[in-house]
Amino acid sequence: MVRFGINTFLFTGAFTNSSIALFPLFKSWGFDTVEIALDNPSIIDVKLVKRALEDCGLVCGSVCAAMGPGRDLRGSNEEQAEAMEYIKSCIEVVAALGASVLGGPLYSVVGRAAFEEEDAYRSQWETVVNHFKVLSKHAQDFGVKLAIEPINRYETDFINTAEQAMNLISAVGNPSLFIHLDSFHMNIEEKHPDASIMKVGDKLGLFHACGIDRGTPGNDHTNWGKLMTALKKINYEGDIVIESFTPEVKVIAKAASIWRNTEPSAEDIAVKGLAFLRSQWSNSSCI
Repeated sequence: MVRFGINTFLFTGAFTNSSIALFPLFKSWGFDTVEIALDNPSIIDVKLVKRALEDCGLVCGSVCAAMGPGRDLRGSNEEQAEAMEYIKSCIEVVAALGASVLGGPLYSVVGRAAFEEEDAYRSQWETVVNHFKVLSKHAQDFGVKLAIEPINRYETDFINTAEQAMNLISAVGNPSLFIHLDSFHMNIEEKHPDASIMKVGDKLGLFHACGIDRGTPGNDHTNWGKLMTALKKINYEGDIVIESFTPEVKVIAKAASIWRNTEPSAEDIAVKGLAFLRSQWSNSSCI
Protein backbone atom coordinates (compact mmCIF):
# COMPACT_ATOMS: atom_id res chain seq x y z
CA MET A 1 0.00 0.00 0.00
CA VAL A 2 1.39 3.39 -1.03
CA ARG A 3 2.21 5.80 1.78
CA PHE A 4 2.79 9.53 1.55
CA GLY A 5 5.85 11.05 3.19
CA ILE A 6 7.72 14.29 3.71
CA ASN A 7 11.47 14.86 3.43
CA THR A 8 12.94 16.85 6.31
CA PHE A 9 15.04 19.00 3.95
CA LEU A 10 11.92 21.13 3.40
CA PHE A 11 12.26 22.43 6.97
CA THR A 12 15.83 21.86 8.11
CA GLY A 13 19.32 21.19 6.81
CA ALA A 14 21.23 18.51 8.65
CA PHE A 15 18.86 16.37 10.71
CA THR A 16 19.67 16.42 14.43
CA ASN A 17 17.97 15.05 17.54
CA SER A 18 16.17 18.38 17.97
CA SER A 19 14.57 17.93 14.53
CA ILE A 20 12.09 15.51 16.11
CA ALA A 21 10.09 18.64 17.01
CA LEU A 22 8.88 18.56 13.39
CA PHE A 23 7.15 15.20 13.77
CA PRO A 24 3.92 16.41 15.43
CA LEU A 25 3.49 18.94 12.62
CA PHE A 26 3.96 16.27 9.95
CA LYS A 27 1.38 14.09 11.65
CA SER A 28 -1.12 16.94 12.00
CA TRP A 29 -0.82 17.64 8.28
CA GLY A 30 -1.69 14.04 7.45
CA PHE A 31 1.58 12.43 6.42
CA ASP A 32 2.12 8.70 6.87
CA THR A 33 5.91 8.64 6.84
CA VAL A 34 8.96 10.81 7.36
CA GLU A 35 12.05 10.71 5.16
CA ILE A 36 15.06 11.76 7.20
CA ALA A 37 17.75 13.64 5.29
CA LEU A 38 20.81 12.36 7.11
CA ASP A 39 24.03 14.32 6.91
CA ASN A 40 25.81 12.99 10.01
CA PRO A 41 24.74 9.56 11.27
CA SER A 42 27.03 9.76 14.30
CA ILE A 43 25.05 12.55 15.98
CA ILE A 44 21.67 10.81 15.82
CA ASP A 45 20.16 9.10 18.86
CA VAL A 46 18.29 6.45 16.91
CA LYS A 47 16.22 5.28 19.88
CA LEU A 48 15.13 8.86 20.62
CA VAL A 49 14.14 9.46 16.99
CA LYS A 50 12.28 6.19 16.64
CA ARG A 51 10.39 6.73 19.90
CA ALA A 52 9.42 10.26 18.81
CA LEU A 53 8.06 8.89 15.53
CA GLU A 54 6.07 6.21 17.34
CA ASP A 55 4.67 8.76 19.79
CA CYS A 56 3.26 10.69 16.82
CA GLY A 57 1.95 7.63 15.00
CA LEU A 58 4.53 8.00 12.24
CA VAL A 59 7.28 5.82 10.82
CA CYS A 60 10.52 6.56 9.03
CA GLY A 61 9.95 5.12 5.58
CA SER A 62 13.32 6.04 4.14
CA VAL A 63 16.55 7.91 4.72
CA CYS A 64 17.90 10.32 2.13
CA ALA A 65 21.69 10.38 1.80
CA ALA A 66 23.45 13.75 1.68
CA MET A 67 26.28 13.31 -0.80
CA GLY A 68 28.11 16.49 0.03
CA PRO A 69 31.77 17.49 -0.41
CA GLY A 70 34.21 14.72 0.41
CA ARG A 71 31.77 11.89 -0.33
CA ASP A 72 32.41 10.61 -3.82
CA LEU A 73 32.55 6.95 -4.88
CA ARG A 74 34.43 8.00 -8.03
CA GLY A 75 36.62 10.67 -6.45
CA SER A 76 40.02 10.59 -4.78
CA ASN A 77 40.94 7.65 -2.57
CA GLU A 78 40.07 9.75 0.48
CA GLU A 79 36.69 10.77 -0.96
CA GLN A 80 35.89 7.19 -1.88
CA ALA A 81 36.77 5.95 1.60
CA GLU A 82 34.67 8.67 3.25
CA ALA A 83 31.70 7.92 1.00
CA MET A 84 31.91 4.21 1.74
CA GLU A 85 32.04 4.80 5.49
CA TYR A 86 29.19 7.30 5.34
CA ILE A 87 26.88 5.08 3.26
CA LYS A 88 27.56 2.06 5.47
CA SER A 89 26.69 4.15 8.54
CA CYS A 90 23.49 5.35 6.87
CA ILE A 91 22.50 1.77 6.07
CA GLU A 92 22.85 0.87 9.73
CA VAL A 93 20.74 3.87 10.81
CA VAL A 94 18.03 2.91 8.29
CA ALA A 95 17.85 -0.57 9.77
CA ALA A 96 17.87 0.70 13.37
CA LEU A 97 14.99 3.07 12.61
CA GLY A 98 12.94 0.24 11.15
CA ALA A 99 12.95 1.90 7.74
CA SER A 100 13.57 0.03 4.52
CA VAL A 101 15.24 2.33 1.99
CA LEU A 102 18.37 4.46 1.71
CA GLY A 103 17.93 6.70 -1.31
CA GLY A 104 19.75 9.45 -3.16
CA PRO A 105 22.58 9.89 -5.68
CA LEU A 106 24.80 7.51 -3.75
CA TYR A 107 27.34 7.12 -6.55
CA SER A 108 28.94 10.58 -6.43
CA VAL A 109 29.18 13.94 -4.74
CA VAL A 110 26.36 16.23 -5.88
CA GLY A 111 27.61 19.11 -8.02
CA ARG A 112 30.37 17.24 -9.84
CA ALA A 113 29.40 17.82 -13.45
CA ALA A 114 31.88 18.07 -16.32
CA PHE A 115 32.48 16.35 -19.62
CA GLU A 116 34.38 13.13 -19.06
CA GLU A 117 36.25 11.37 -21.84
CA GLU A 118 35.00 7.86 -22.56
CA ASP A 119 37.98 6.10 -20.98
CA ALA A 120 37.75 8.18 -17.80
CA TYR A 121 34.00 7.58 -17.52
CA ARG A 122 34.48 3.83 -18.03
CA SER A 123 37.12 3.76 -15.30
CA GLN A 124 34.84 5.66 -12.92
CA TRP A 125 31.99 3.31 -13.78
CA GLU A 126 34.05 0.26 -12.87
CA THR A 127 35.13 1.88 -9.60
CA VAL A 128 31.53 2.70 -8.64
CA VAL A 129 30.31 -0.78 -9.59
CA ASN A 130 32.95 -2.37 -7.38
CA HIS A 131 32.01 -0.12 -4.47
CA PHE A 132 28.34 -0.97 -4.87
CA LYS A 133 29.12 -4.66 -4.79
CA VAL A 134 30.44 -4.10 -1.28
CA LEU A 135 27.72 -1.65 -0.23
CA SER A 136 24.86 -3.76 -1.57
CA LYS A 137 26.12 -6.75 0.40
CA HIS A 138 26.21 -4.57 3.53
CA ALA A 139 22.67 -3.39 2.81
CA GLN A 140 21.53 -6.97 2.24
CA ASP A 141 22.98 -8.01 5.59
CA PHE A 142 20.89 -5.31 7.30
CA GLY A 143 17.72 -5.92 5.27
CA VAL A 144 17.92 -2.49 3.60
CA LYS A 145 17.27 -1.43 0.00
CA LEU A 146 19.73 0.93 -1.68
CA ALA A 147 17.81 3.12 -4.11
CA ILE A 148 20.04 4.88 -6.65
CA GLU A 149 18.73 8.26 -7.78
CA PRO A 150 19.41 9.65 -11.26
CA ILE A 151 19.76 13.43 -10.99
CA ASN A 152 19.88 16.17 -13.58
CA ARG A 153 22.85 17.10 -15.76
CA TYR A 154 23.60 20.28 -13.78
CA GLU A 155 24.16 18.27 -10.58
CA THR A 156 26.00 15.23 -11.98
CA ASP A 157 27.52 13.93 -15.19
CA PHE A 158 27.35 10.31 -14.04
CA ILE A 159 23.75 9.01 -13.72
CA ASN A 160 21.04 11.22 -15.26
CA THR A 161 18.41 8.75 -16.43
CA ALA A 162 16.50 5.73 -15.22
CA GLU A 163 18.11 3.66 -17.97
CA GLN A 164 21.61 4.53 -16.75
CA ALA A 165 20.62 3.63 -13.19
CA MET A 166 19.21 0.32 -14.39
CA ASN A 167 22.48 -0.40 -16.19
CA LEU A 168 24.37 0.28 -12.96
CA ILE A 169 22.31 -2.07 -10.81
CA SER A 170 22.51 -4.71 -13.54
CA ALA A 171 26.32 -4.43 -13.52
CA VAL A 172 26.39 -4.84 -9.72
CA GLY A 173 23.96 -7.75 -9.70
CA ASN A 174 22.74 -7.61 -6.10
CA PRO A 175 18.98 -7.79 -5.35
CA SER A 176 19.25 -5.13 -2.64
CA LEU A 177 19.79 -2.44 -5.31
CA PHE A 178 16.80 -0.43 -6.52
CA ILE A 179 16.02 2.84 -8.32
CA HIS A 180 14.95 6.11 -6.75
CA LEU A 181 13.07 8.37 -9.18
CA ASP A 182 12.38 12.07 -8.60
CA SER A 183 9.80 13.99 -10.64
CA PHE A 184 11.97 17.14 -10.65
CA HIS A 185 14.96 15.43 -12.22
CA MET A 186 12.77 13.36 -14.53
CA ASN A 187 11.20 16.55 -15.91
CA ILE A 188 14.67 17.59 -17.09
CA GLU A 189 16.20 14.28 -18.17
CA GLU A 190 13.46 11.82 -19.18
CA LYS A 191 11.75 12.31 -22.53
CA HIS A 192 8.68 10.47 -21.22
CA PRO A 193 8.73 10.17 -17.41
CA ASP A 194 5.79 7.77 -17.25
CA ALA A 195 7.53 5.43 -19.70
CA SER A 196 10.65 5.52 -17.54
CA ILE A 197 8.60 4.45 -14.53
CA MET A 198 7.24 1.55 -16.56
CA LYS A 199 10.77 0.59 -17.63
CA VAL A 200 12.01 0.53 -14.04
CA GLY A 201 9.02 -1.55 -12.96
CA ASP A 202 9.48 -3.57 -9.79
CA LYS A 203 12.97 -2.12 -9.29
CA LEU A 204 11.46 1.21 -8.22
CA GLY A 205 12.27 1.51 -4.54
CA LEU A 206 11.41 5.17 -3.84
CA PHE A 207 9.58 8.02 -5.56
CA HIS A 208 10.07 11.74 -4.87
CA ALA A 209 7.36 14.22 -5.81
CA CYS A 210 8.31 17.83 -6.43
CA GLY A 211 7.14 20.74 -8.56
CA ILE A 212 9.23 21.60 -11.61
CA ASP A 213 10.55 24.69 -9.75
CA ARG A 214 11.19 22.67 -6.58
CA GLY A 215 7.87 23.92 -5.25
CA THR A 216 4.50 22.30 -4.58
CA PRO A 217 3.60 19.11 -6.45
CA GLY A 218 0.57 20.04 -8.51
CA ASN A 219 1.33 23.75 -8.80
CA ASP A 220 3.27 23.09 -11.98
CA HIS A 221 2.97 21.66 -15.49
CA THR A 222 3.94 18.07 -14.61
CA ASN A 223 1.45 15.52 -15.93
CA TRP A 224 0.82 13.99 -12.53
CA GLY A 225 -2.03 11.84 -13.82
CA LYS A 226 0.36 10.00 -16.14
CA LEU A 227 2.91 9.53 -13.38
CA MET A 228 0.36 8.16 -10.92
CA THR A 229 -1.10 5.85 -13.56
CA ALA A 230 2.37 4.51 -14.36
CA LEU A 231 3.06 3.91 -10.67
CA LYS A 232 -0.17 1.96 -10.37
CA LYS A 233 0.59 -0.05 -13.50
CA ILE A 234 3.86 -1.31 -12.01
CA ASN A 235 2.06 -2.07 -8.73
CA TYR A 236 4.25 0.37 -6.83
CA GLU A 237 3.78 -0.03 -3.09
CA GLY A 238 6.56 2.17 -1.76
CA ASP A 239 6.45 5.73 -0.48
CA ILE A 240 5.63 8.87 -2.45
CA VAL A 241 7.69 11.53 -0.70
CA ILE A 242 7.48 15.30 -1.10
CA GLU A 243 11.01 16.63 -1.49
CA SER A 244 10.80 20.34 -2.11
CA PHE A 245 13.04 23.21 -1.04
CA THR A 246 12.76 26.87 -0.03
CA PRO A 247 15.34 29.66 0.46
CA GLU A 248 14.75 29.47 4.22
CA VAL A 249 17.03 26.45 4.63
CA LYS A 250 20.20 28.19 3.51
CA VAL A 251 22.57 25.25 3.09
CA ILE A 252 20.07 23.33 0.95
CA ALA A 253 19.02 26.43 -0.98
CA LYS A 254 22.60 27.01 -2.09
CA ALA A 255 23.15 23.37 -3.04
CA ALA A 256 19.90 23.21 -5.03
CA SER A 257 20.10 26.75 -6.50
CA ILE A 258 16.95 27.99 -4.79
CA TRP A 259 17.27 31.76 -5.09
CA ARG A 260 13.65 32.86 -4.70
CA ASN A 261 10.41 31.87 -3.05
CA THR A 262 8.33 29.77 -5.40
CA GLU A 263 5.56 29.20 -2.86
CA PRO A 264 4.15 31.12 0.13
CA SER A 265 5.79 28.82 2.70
CA ALA A 266 7.17 25.37 3.41
CA GLU A 267 3.93 24.52 5.20
CA ASP A 268 1.99 25.52 2.10
CA ILE A 269 4.11 23.13 0.02
CA ALA A 270 3.58 20.29 2.48
CA VAL A 271 -0.14 20.69 3.09
CA LYS A 272 -1.26 21.52 -0.45
CA GLY A 273 1.19 19.08 -2.00
CA LEU A 274 -0.04 16.21 0.14
CA ALA A 275 -3.70 16.95 -0.59
CA PHE A 276 -2.95 17.10 -4.31
CA LEU A 277 -0.95 13.88 -4.39
CA ARG A 278 -3.57 11.94 -2.43
CA SER A 279 -6.24 13.21 -4.81
CA GLN A 280 -4.22 12.28 -7.89
CA TRP A 281 -3.50 8.83 -6.53
CA SER A 282 -7.17 8.21 -5.68
CA ASN A 283 -8.39 9.44 -9.06
CA SER A 284 -5.80 7.71 -11.27
CA SER A 285 -6.43 4.40 -12.94
CA CYS A 286 -4.13 1.66 -14.17
CA ILE A 287 -6.59 0.52 -16.85
